[in-house]
Amino acid sequence: MNITFSKKINNDLKESQINWKVVVAFIPIAFFTYIFHELGHWTFGELFGNDMTLSLNNSAPQTRHFIDDSDALWSAIGGPLFTMLQALIFLLLTWLTKSIYAYSFTFFAVFLRFFSIVFGGINLQDEARIAAMLDMNKYLVAAITLSILFFILWRSNRIIKLNNKAIGYFTVLGVFAILIVIGVNEFIITK
Repeated sequence: MNITFSKKINNDLKESQINWKVVVAFIPIAFFTYIFHELGHWTFGELFGNDMTLSLNNSAPQTRHFIDDSDALWSAIGGPLFTMLQALIFLLLTWLTKSIYAYSFTFFAVFLRFFSIVFGGINLQDEARIAAMLDMNKYLVAAITLSILFFILWRSNRIIKLNNKAIGYFTVLGVFAILIVIGVNEFIITK
C-alpha cells in the first residue's frame, strides 16, 4: 500500500477533524484567549480598586503600582484563573455540542499556559509571581496550574475522541497562532 505523504497528511487532518475552517478559526481563538487571560488580571485589579490598563498581552495598574500587595496577588491569580475558566466553559460546550470549535477554545487555553510556562521563561509568568508572593515553589504553582488544565484537556480529548496524532496537529496550529499574536502585539507596541 503506497500512500503519498500529502495524502497521509490529508487523512490525518480529516481524522483529527481539522479542516481549513478550524485552521482559520484558531487565529481569533488565540486573540480571544490572550485577551480573556488579561481580562482576568484586569478584573481582579479593578475589583480591589486599582485603575487598570488592558492590552493584548498585559494588564497593569495605571499608576504602575497596586494599592495593596494583596491586590497584586489577586490580579496575578486572575489571569490563570480566567484561563482555567475558559477551558472549563469550553469543555462543557464540547461535551454538549461535540464541536471541534468548542474543543479548539479548550485546547488553546491549555496550550497557551503550557507554551508560556515552558517556552516563555517560567520566571516571567504569572505562576512564578504568585509563588513568590505566597512564598511557595514556582514550579509547584506552575505544576498545579498545568495539572488542572491538562486534566480539562484530557477530558475534552475523550469527549471529542481525538488521538495523540491529532494533539500534535493542534499543537502546530497553536504555535502558529501564538506567533501571530506575539507578532501583532510587537507591532502594536512599536507603533
